[in-house]
Amino acid sequence: MTSSTSKGTALITGASRGIGATYADRLAKRGYNLILLGRGEAQLKALSARLTEETERSVTPLRADLSDKADLAKVESLLRENQAITMLVNNAGIGSITPLLNTEVDKTDEMIALNITAVTRLTYAAAPAFVARAGGTIINIASTVGISPETLNGVYGATKAYVIALSHSLQHELADKGIRIQAVLPGATATDLWETSGLPWQKLPASIVMRPEDMVDAALVGLDQGELVTIPGLQDGDEWTRFEAARRALSQRFGNSAPAPRYGIGLPRSA
Repeated sequence: MTSSTSKGTALITGASRGIGATYADRLAKRGYNLILLGRGEAQLKALSARLTEETERSVTPLRADLSDKADLAKVESLLRENQAITMLVNNAGIGSITPLLNTEVDKTDEMIALNITAVTRLTYAAAPAFVARAGGTIINIASTVGISPETLNGVYGATKAYVIALSHSLQHELADKGIRIQAVLPGATATDLWETSGLPWQKLPASIVMRPEDMVDAALVGLDQGELVTIPGLQDGDEWTRFEAARRALSQRFGNSAPAPRYGIGLPRSA
């Protein structure tokens, strides 16, 4: 049983199973009321009933397909209008392991709609409301393939690279307005995303597959510690610190009025 003091309401997308369901369990036990979104209505109701009984928190299941424009618009309205919401967990997403030439373009459209469009629209709905109240947290579930797009399907990697880039921009823009933005980059995690992508996680090397419970617990510790980007499977956190410092330093050297000498533009041509 948790304390009767609430930290507000966390809205979690893709909450019916896997990472989303684990976030629901952990956040309810941390004192959040919950709104749980997903397409699996029976699973949402069962999870909501269990968490209500175990934690005495208010848990509301809400069936919604975020790739459906009407459903997405309803959730956007909820985020804009419900002043009790203090946290958004953008977790819903689909993946793919097939090469570009073996992937139907309609499938990539579905992936973009859920992994990019829904994340963007929900963030745009939540952020102004959080700013108006001078507080709120947005957790974006990205993936390590966002910085290693060669690993799996290129469009999937690109959608997660978008989530990382969006999170960086939001951190830069909203940090001084009392808004916390965290990007979480799981590696291979034991969820059915792998099976729906065509490769059950049980067929992956056990040494690289993390339990969703461990992944979420690590991500929440990262949030507590103020991490902007959390990579639960990266053993040496200083490696990311150096990578990020190098990226930011390099970005300061992109703007020049003249092309680099290696291109020979504007230089005398040799005879």
